[in-house]
Amino acid sequence: MKLLFIAWLLKRPFFRRATAFLVFSFYLLVSSAQDIHFSMLDLDPLLFNPAYSGFFDGKGRFGVIYRNQWATVTTPFQTISATAELSVMRSKRNQNGLSAGLWVSADRAGSLDYGSTSASAIVSYYQAVGNGDNLVSVAIEGGIGQVGFNPENIDLTDGTETFIREKALYPTLGAGIAWFCQHSESFYTKVGFSMRNINEPDISYLGLSDTRLSRRWNVYARGEWRWTTQWGLLPVVGYQRQEGFNELVYGCDVKWYLNERQRDYLALSAGLMGRHGDALAVNLAVEWTSWVFAFSYDANLSTLAEASHTLGAFEVGVIYRIGKKDDSHRRAALPCPII
Repeated sequence: MKLLFIAWLLKRPFFRRATAFLVFSFYLLVSSAQDIHFSMLDLDPLLFNPAYSGFFDGKGRFGVIYRNQWATVTTPFQTISATAELSVMRSKRNQNGLSAGLWVSADRAGSLDYGSTSASAIVSYYQAVGNGDNLVSVAIEGGIGQVGFNPENIDLTDGTETFIREKALYPTLGAGIAWFCQHSESFYTKVGFSMRNINEPDISYLGLSDTRLSRRWNVYARGEWRWTTQWGLLPVVGYQRQEGFNELVYGCDVKWYLNERQRDYLALSAGLMGRHGDALAVNLAVEWTSWVFAFSYDANLSTLAEASHTLGAFEVGVIYRIGKKDDSHRRAALPCPII
C-alpha cells in the first residue's frame, strides 16, 4: 500500500522537487511490518494479545510506553502506546473474572509524519481450570484506526495541486486466547495466541478498496523459574506474522526480588532480547510497590547497521497497578508477573 502511494506521487508533476531522502523515509517504513512493535513485550501486553487484559494482580492496570527509532539515519520514527484496564468482576478466590480494557497507540515516521493512530476497546474473561493453578482467558476487541500523512511538508511545484485523500479511517476487529499455569511455587508458564485485523479493513487513500490492512497473527510465551527465593529466570519468545512480514523476538530476563511485601515491594530485572535478523536489545526494569519503570535500548544489527552506526531505538515505559496484593504468598493472588 505504501509503495503504491509513493509510485502515485512520483507520477505527479508537482513532485519533481521531492528528494531521495523523502523516498528513503517511506521505504524504511515499508520494510517493517504494517503494525507497530516494541522490544519490551510485557510493557504492552495488549499489543500482543487482548486476552492478557485482566491478567494482572489488583483492580486495575495502567501503562504507557514510548519508542524512538532511526534517529541517526533519518527523521526519528516515534511510537507511543497507552493502556487502561479495570477488573469488572472477579470471584472471591479468583476462579473467574471479567475485565474491560482500552488500548490506544500512535506512530509517526519520516519527513511527512506518515503514521497511524488507533484505539480499541477490549473485553476479556478468564476461568480457572482443574485445581485452580490453570487459568484460561479469552478476549475480543473492536476499534477504529487512521493512517495518514502531512502534505504541508511536501515542496509542491504547483501550489494549486491537491491530494484526493490525506487520511484513511477504518474499523478493526481482533480476538485472542491465553493460558496460564502455576506448575509449582517456583515455576509458571503462560502462552497466548491472537489474531488482529480480522476484518482486513480497507486503508486505501484513493477510495479504490484495493488496499487492505492484512491480518496479524501473534504467538507469545513467557515463563519463570525461581531457583531461589530471591532470584528468578524469565525466558520469553514472541512471534508475529502479517502478510509477508515476520518478526521473531526472544530473550531472557533475570529478576531479583528484594522484598515481596506490598508496602515495601521491590524487584529489579535485567535481560537481553533479540529481534531475529534485526536488533539486540538490553532491558532494565524496577518494580516498586504498585509501579513498574522500564527502559530498553536496541542495537541495530540489520543491513542498515552501517548507516545507523548500529544505533537503533530506545524505549521507556511505566505501569501502575491499583490494589496490587501482597506477593509474599504467591498463590494468594492472581499470578501474573509483568516483568
